[in-house]
Amino acid sequence: MARKSFFITGTDTEVGKTIVSATILEAAKAMGKRTIGMKPVASGCEQTPEGLRNEDALMLQAAMTESLPYDRINPVTLEPAIAPHVAAEQAGRQLTAQRLVGFCRGLQMQPADLLLIEGAGGWRVPLNDRETYSAVAQELGVGVILVVPLRLGCINHALLSAEAIRSDGLTLAGWVANRPEQETMSCEQETLNYLLSHLGAPCLGVLPWHQDPNPEVLADFLKLDALFEN
Repeated sequence: MARKSFFITGTDTEVGKTIVSATILEAAKAMGKRTIGMKPVASGCEQTPEGLRNEDALMLQAAMTESLPYDRINPVTLEPAIAPHVAAEQAGRQLTAQRLVGFCRGLQMQPADLLLIEGAGGWRVPLNDRETYSAVAQELGVGVILVVPLRLGCINHALLSAEAIRSDGLTLAGWVANRPEQETMSCEQETLNYLLSHLGAPCLGVLPWHQDPNPEVLADFLKLDALFEN
């Protein structure tokens, strides 16, 4: 059974959740941990001879230490690169928190030191007309890791996300700052200093921008001790 499970969310879409998740898996591997990563729902999948595949889920599969079939890492595959609830509706499928929780609990039963569950978009991304993806993390009762992109507006988005996570009764276990663009944001250090003072959770690291990010190389920028303290 997985000893530690965390849900990875972002302040928005396209903030680097997958590269951060894969980098955490690589950093944990370097600590001698057995790891599993999953992306329960992925839109923007491509047809392959093996079926629909998502590049983010494939990155997680490559970074984790345990060998699992693709459909356990990414059980719900949707072809259009649009919001998951819309992609599911177009495909005549329904997303529910309970179904996704079932997939996650199945992987929690796998022997490992760390399970990462990557969400989609931000904390309140819809699954259907009644539920958002946050309901999955709530039902699982796992700690949350927040990915914060270092760009204008990130302080507001990060603080609101942290507030929502805590108001849902969950712990913000840590956060990772990610540079999503080559050009460094104005007043980056001041922004980091404010986040360090006000997010109320350990910063696991600051990832630099890379045109072709390599999670194994980026792992050196993370410190995961806070995730394994208890």
